Amino acid sequence: MATRDVENGPVLGTPDDFADRPSRGGRLVVHVVIGVLVAIIAGGWGYVMWSMTGSAGGAKPQVVTFSITRDDLAEITFTVSKPADRMAVCRLRATDVNHGEVGSKEVRIAPGEGSKQLKEQLDTTAQATSIHVQYCNLV
Repeated sequence: MATRDVENGPVLGTPDDFADRPSRGGRLVVHVVIGVLVAIIAGGWGYVMWSMTGSAGGAKPQVVTFSITRDDLAEITFTVSKPADRMAVCRLRATDVNHGEVGSKEVRIAPGEGSKQLKEQLDTTAQATSIHVQYCNLV
């Protein structure tokens, strides 16, 4: 087994032993560029998520209650606020304990009232555990 001579210095050398190694300058520039790219990506993702919620003049759904009456039937009561002169289409979605879709229904809301409360029944293929309004779009 070879032994190391302590007086000769470290086994791998010191930074002065490697004069041809480039300096490590410019790290600040790299960090700034990465930071700017992350900010642009985060801002773009935020805009996409914000635009998916719809505009201020869109149809806004709100679940009031839901109940699971049988294994093959669910009921939901919800309100929709929309411009009175526009029609809206809302998609209702029932899910099971694993968040899998077990029923859905599209509901058309005719022009006329700005805010309307509706009560709908959904046929389900299995026991639902939750019902929600997936979206409401103006038509």
